[in-house]
Amino acid sequence: MALELRQQLKLAQQLVMTPQLQQAIKLLQLSQVELIETIDQELEINPVLEESESEDIPSSNGTDRNNSLQEDESVSQETQLPTLASSELEKTPWEDKAIQDINWKDFWDEDNRSSLPAYSFEKKESPNYENFFSRTTGLKEHLTWQLQMSHFNDVERKNACLIIGNLDRNGYLRATIEEIAEEVGCTPEKIEDVLKKIQLFDPVGVAARDLKECLLIQMDHLGINDPLVLELVSKHLNHIERHNYQAMAKATGKSLEEVAQAIEAITALEPCPGRPFSNEEIQYIVPDIYVHKIDDEYVVALNDEDMPRLRISSFYRDAIKNGIAAPSAKDFIQDKLKSALWLIRSIQQRQKTIYKVTKSIVSFQSEFLDKGIAHLKPLILKTVADDIEMHESTISRVTTNKYVHTPQGIFELKFFFSASLGRNDGSDDVASYSVKAQIRQMIQAEVPTRPYSDKQIVEMLAKEHIRIARRTVAKYRDLMGILPSSRRKRPAINCNLKEI
Repeated sequence: MALELRQQLKLAQQLVMTPQLQQAIKLLQLSQVELIETIDQELEINPVLEESESEDIPSSNGTDRNNSLQEDESVSQETQLPTLASSELEKTPWEDKAIQDINWKDFWDEDNRSSLPAYSFEKKESPNYENFFSRTTGLKEHLTWQLQMSHFNDVERKNACLIIGNLDRNGYLRATIEEIAEEVGCTPEKIEDVLKKIQLFDPVGVAARDLKECLLIQMDHLGINDPLVLELVSKHLNHIERHNYQAMAKATGKSLEEVAQAIEAITALEPCPGRPFSNEEIQYIVPDIYVHKIDDEYVVALNDEDMPRLRISSFYRDAIKNGIAAPSAKDFIQDKLKSALWLIRSIQQRQKTIYKVTKSIVSFQSEFLDKGIAHLKPLILKTVADDIEMHESTISRVTTNKYVHTPQGIFELKFFFSASLGRNDGSDDVASYSVKAQIRQMIQAEVPTRPYSDKQIVEMLAKEHIRIARRTVAKYRDLMGILPSSRRKRPAINCNLKEI
């Protein structure tokens, strides 16, 4: 059998990840704030792209704008690309089908907003946030201020600064006395003396090396000298953590009532002295979509309040049209123009996709919007993908880092997609989020002396025709940060003890 080479033509479709497609995918999964940052970066590097200075708020009804464009016969042909000379068109890369399909009127327009409904706000002057935004004082700053007001010599002040610098966010010392002494070149005894002075700073118990030392310092400062309280803190912190009152009573030889009273005194102490000085900034969520109920219908509106209005610079457009630019500069302008047009088109496509996905989610979760978490329906990505005829990966990207403002609160779009749990009575399945909410309500309503075990919760849910395994209840409880029944139990003599 002879081997030979042959040429064969074959027609096949293949998806190629071009740079433009990669950019569109990236824009699709960005949040509102990230998208604005990306647009600002593009405005800095692309001179052809600019932000419109028009302050007119566009109508939230996109059909009005489309009709006005169709009815406006006085629109100059100078604002459209075909006005370029035919010889110029032959030299430019506008034969690309993706570019030819673009509606050029939208891009030459002074205010090329998407035709989708947008959330509009009243036009009013923005407040000066600098007048009422402030930064809280951190723990180390608070201790340094006290150090400056205290009577320390230069050596002690240096040692104290090193101790303060080694505190964690909760106020505990994370370096050993030996390490600090080696760092400053002095004896551990001198570091210990300075440490004891700092531990009396406000908040009391700061710079402790462990929880036991922290609580003992606070007890000494407050004058708590009950032998039982001292013994529990010194020897039985593990039993206190597990709420094992029987073990504490047996180990100390005291009654449950005496142990409960001692525990109340301990729970009044602060296990994390640095907690009041936490300087973590609050992260505010900017919703990408608003869902409002108007009459008996839910209306979806995109939030584009801070979205820049993009347009093509008329200066560079005229430079190409009138042949002012040099050949090398013309190639540069055409390349940047193509990039700007693709960015605008990708942003508009992103907004349309988010709008379609949210509309579909609202249609499936209307009962949740009306009645709350108990009526959230199970939903998967494929259901929405089939509804709007898109791929599941597109739905996944759209729902990433996107938040929607609804009558029930602000939720991430992924919140509406949850696993389903079957029912024994043959009715519709229930969403896992709804089951979690039911478990939380059951535990909140339980008697502290007789908390529900995971098995009892399974039996209670079974009475409501919900099939669920005990290990699933344990998993949901752990995800919600709820302790097991053995650690939630309280002695019958006192059912109002606080959590440590």
